[in-house]
Amino acid sequence: MKIWEDWKSYRAFQKLPPRDRGIVFYSETYQDWHHLQPLIDFLIERLSRTVCHVTSEQTVPVPSAATGTRLRAFRIRSGALRTWFFQTLKADVMVLTMLDLQNFQLKRSVHPVRYVYVFHSMGSTHLVDHENSYDHYDDLFCTGPHHIAEIRRREELKGLAPKHLFAYGYPRLERLVELAADHPREPSGTVTALLAPTWGEHSILHVCGEPLIAALLDAGIHVILRPHYQTARLAPRLVERLVKRFASDPRFSHVDRMEESASLLESDLLICDWSAMAIEYALGLGKPVLFVDVPPRVRNPKYAELGLEPMEMRIRRELGTVLPLDRVADAPQFAAELLRGAAEFRKHSAALRDAWAFNVGRSVEVGAREIARIADERAGAGASGAALHAGRRAGGEK
Repeated sequence: MKIWEDWKSYRAFQKLPPRDRGIVFYSETYQDWHHLQPLIDFLIERLSRTVCHVTSEQTVPVPSAATGTRLRAFRIRSGALRTWFFQTLKADVMVLTMLDLQNFQLKRSVHPVRYVYVFHSMGSTHLVDHENSYDHYDDLFCTGPHHIAEIRRREELKGLAPKHLFAYGYPRLERLVELAADHPREPSGTVTALLAPTWGEHSILHVCGEPLIAALLDAGIHVILRPHYQTARLAPRLVERLVKRFASDPRFSHVDRMEESASLLESDLLICDWSAMAIEYALGLGKPVLFVDVPPRVRNPKYAELGLEPMEMRIRRELGTVLPLDRVADAPQFAAELLRGAAEFRKHSAALRDAWAFNVGRSVEVGAREIARIADERAGAGASGAALHAGRRAGGEK
């Protein structure tokens, strides 16, 4: 039984000595693990730290030969036991990329734990997330200057205590830069569009998915459909209908894993709506974006109070062009116009990458070292703790 398996995992975590559960990572889904794994690997392999990883996903990552026994992996699925685990957690630091801690069923521990939020997107904090989504973390690992400006402005307006905002960066962006350099797209005479919108009732797939795909295919453009995982979960019949409708066309393909990179490399442009994925696609690969003008997904109707333009709006000017809904049939012409300026766009996107993202090329290292520092500080480094950390640095780091 699943509840028995989760109970055994919970008990195994509880039996760990305090030194082995000082740093705890939590992944609600595999998508979270995708963003946290680089930090975990660096902490274990380069800083010789023991790390706990707790997940609510069906499969728990198994320690590799490189990580050995320094990775403690546990699975506690959603339900009352997970709620209890969060509320009674004893650790120095918990690192997570799950929004809305304390706002819903998952609360801060009754014990003193320092909570570090790692952004899983370069999008803004005040449009598509709830107004208070970030209020209950102690540390925010920010991808770029816009995150710091937005959080500080909210703290100022609402009289909130200032958080520790760390200039982290975005490893996913760096990975795309590396992949683009290692796998340049060779001219093939065909155009491939990656259709990867956000989720929700106003997303492209709900509003105009079928006519948009049809227009592109009819113009000879290859289409890779990559739905958001939330669309696949919440509206599976919609995805199934689109795939069934176009599966017989050899220029159409469907990808069901958001963490994969092949579709990004194989495409010439991205077609999306309000997805912040457009930022990593354009800045990481140097390719333009066609934004379909569906209504924005707004969870915070008070976003204008900050007086700061959300990145989701700014990128529509900076990273491509907007396709009006009443001109969906003209999508091939809009795409062709974008691609005519591809060379100039690559230069433009490289400049924006340096301006919009922290620590390009080294975010994992600076982030992992900061987590280790926070854990030591929380554990009461003091004289004895500092000596212990110095010993780790002398004997453990490579």
